[in-house]
This record gives sequence, structure tokens and C-alpha cells, in this order.
Amino acid sequence: MAPATTTSRRLCVSIASATSAEALTLARESEAVADVIEIRLDSMTDPDIPLFLGQLSRPLLFTNRPAWEGGLCQDEEKTRLALLKKAAEAGAAYVDLELNADPALATELIAAARANNCQTIVSWHDFKCTASRQALSEIFQRQCRSGANIGKIVTTARCFQDVFRVLALQEQAAELGFPLIAFCMGPIGMISRVASTDLGGYMTYAAPDNGAATAPGQLPASALRRIFTELRGCK
Repeated sequence: MAPATTTSRRLCVSIASATSAEALTLARESEAVADVIEIRLDSMTDPDIPLFLGQLSRPLLFTNRPAWEGGLCQDEEKTRLALLKKAAEAGAAYVDLELNADPALATELIAAARANNCQTIVSWHDFKCTASRQALSEIFQRQCRSGANIGKIVTTARCFQDVFRVLALQEQAAELGFPLIAFCMGPIGMISRVASTDLGGYMTYAAPDNGAATAPGQLPASALRRIFTELRGCK
């Protein structure tokens, strides 16, 4: 299947369902508008990695978000990250690894992903607010040193200045040559989900049209794709 877009506006549809079967249905429905599909393993009672890899044609990103970073996974770190290692070894295009994950286990996962041509997205989320520009810069520098391929910084916007600080991280990303996903959650942050890729961001996220959002302020995938299509037509 050809990519949904040939521009820099890479759109990832994030799928979170209670069962693998339900998630697969939503993922199939999303393939027409998605460039990448995120499978949230932490939402499932029966995570079946081979099922998704065998049935979907889009590049797949597997995430197993722990409760301490806003997810649903309650497993110990070794068990939680072992599932992501399994995904990397089975053919995942990406795995999401939290910046604050256990350092030794994180190093092991990054090495396993690299050995299997799987890219690691090292992520950091703040569901309460947005840190200062200096603090965000330091977080990004840690991501650059992590050994991962791509950084991800997502905060909660309380005012438009928060949005500006997060989007401005793309300037630093360009200077350092390290791809970065960066936008804000919440109603005020919605605009950053649209603007981030035009400013150099590696990817943005959307909700499946017929499924729940995985983060505050996430737009439905088809709506975001229409916005991108309209923007592409502007001269």
C-alpha cells in the first residue's frame, strides 16, 4: 500500500482497544489515512504482536506505556520492555521507549531494535503543564544522547506561550540533526498537532475515526488528513 502522503506531514493513527481483535479492526479502518499506525499494547488484555504485523500493511509503532507516564501498563519494567523487544524482533517499524525507563533495560531494547532495523522513539510526556524552554532543551539533549533514533516531547498547553516553546524545539532538533516529534496536548495544544510537521517535526498523532483518542486534544485521523490536504493545496 502506498503511503497516505508523500509530504513531510507524517500522520500516525494511535490505536488503543481492550482486545487485539478490536484494535485490529480500528487499525484496518485507519490504513487509508495513516502513514504509521501505533498499537498501544498497554490498553490490551491480550496483546498479539504477530496478529498486527501479519494483517496490516502500514509501518507499525508499538507502545507499552507504563502507568507512571500516563499509560495503563502495571507490569514491572523487565516484563513491560520485553514485550517491546519482542515487537522489534518480529518486524515492527518503531518502538516507543520512555526517556525515564530503566537505563539498563532501555539500552538493551535500543540495541535489539537497531539489530532488527527497528527505529526507537524515545519519549517524554507531561500531562500537567509545559516546562521552561531550558528544561525542555535539557530533556531533548538527553534524548539525543540516549542512542534512540527519534525524540518525542509532548506536554500539556495551558497558554499559547506553552505551544510556542514546544514548537520552538524543532529549531534545536534541526541544529543537532536529531528527528523530533513535539507538540502539546489539550484544547490549546490542538494547533501544534497540525503545525508541528510543517516546522520540521518527524510525525504527528491522530485518533482513529471510530475509536477513542489516546491523549487530550487528539483530532480524528480523517479530519487531520483533510487539513493536511487543504494545506498542501495552498500556494
